[in-house]
Amino acid sequence: MGKKSFGFLILGVLLAGYIYEPLPDNVEEPWKIMLLNTFLKTSSYLAQFAEILGLNHFMKSMTFFSSFQYSPPTSDENITVKDTTFNDIPVRVYVPQQKTKSLRRGLFYIHGGGWSLGSNDYYTYDLLSRWTADRLDAVVISTNYRLAPKYHFPVQFEDVYTALKWFLDPQILESYGVDPGRIGVSGDSAGGNLAAAVAQRLLEDPDVKIKLKVQSLIYPALQNFDFNLPSYQENAHYPVLSKSLMVRFWSEYFTTDRSLKKAMLSNQHIPLESSHLFKFVNWSSLLPEKFKKGYIYKTPTHGSSELAKKYPGILDVKASPLLADDSKLRGLPLTYVITCQYDVLRDDGLMYVTRLQNSGVRVIHNHIEGAFHGTLSFLFTKVGYRAADQYINWLHENL
Repeated sequence: MGKKSFGFLILGVLLAGYIYEPLPDNVEEPWKIMLLNTFLKTSSYLAQFAEILGLNHFMKSMTFFSSFQYSPPTSDENITVKDTTFNDIPVRVYVPQQKTKSLRRGLFYIHGGGWSLGSNDYYTYDLLSRWTADRLDAVVISTNYRLAPKYHFPVQFEDVYTALKWFLDPQILESYGVDPGRIGVSGDSAGGNLAAAVAQRLLEDPDVKIKLKVQSLIYPALQNFDFNLPSYQENAHYPVLSKSLMVRFWSEYFTTDRSLKKAMLSNQHIPLESSHLFKFVNWSSLLPEKFKKGYIYKTPTHGSSELAKKYPGILDVKASPLLADDSKLRGLPLTYVITCQYDVLRDDGLMYVTRLQNSGVRVIHNHIEGAFHGTLSFLFTKVGYRAADQYINWLHENL
């Protein structure tokens, strides 16, 4: 073997070692997940390197690496697609081309990305919205919102609520031919967080007369109180969304002050005077037995009151919808929750399912075995396609 061939062999072995990721046996098409994870971890390493050198903020670099996903607002033979604004908030609107004499369903969708990344014009969100609009014969509003690190809580929440409230105006609904009795809100990950938060807020807003028929929460982030849930421990280092990255997203939602991330990683960020709120996120009483996996509940160590005073959003129900008391949950609409087996956010969704059911809310829970966080964005995988199909079918039957 020549030196050149030997060099290529060594390079191939190193590359294979970099790409390879040991995955659980029940993961379908593991090579696709490995390739996806290779891109994600390479982007993350480069973004971390740029941040260490002081060249760019981590999230800004990650936004740059994700920008290739841009998809223009292109109409086709089935759907008219248009970028516009709802009360100055950018939205992308999908309207079926086929004429109808009856009013259509309306779905308000909120993209994910840890309140720091993502856009409604990413290819996967654009494709999912097209499929939804076409198969449901529905008007789909896919909203954007201002992102961290430039903007922090509650800006993201307020942007989404402003756009949703604009859409729910009877005159706006009439202009789009939407049935005011058949409107839903949906979102994935951080978008699922925002969807849950705005659905709760609508119940308290006397200016909004139109009620949501459904809410659909796709692997939502619903609390920042306890980062030692079984799902955080079990899936801390799995592909797509590690515990460290999720905690970074949460801390960036509130501030660029890295001391908050450090406190969150050690689960020492909630002050003693707010300890009564832990009952709303106590997984020992809210998780089904099969998801406890032998883990032992430990009451989180209380943190400094100074952090909560500087960043009160960490105690705000608009940031952590699981903190809502039962009386606030009772008025929520029919709910669909998707959770994934290998996802740090799995138990957030599971606890919300339990709390909603305990409050008398009708809930359909779709737990996807062998799946990772972000599955509905991985439409190139069998499990991702099935999950999207199930999601749209549920909306078709219930919205």
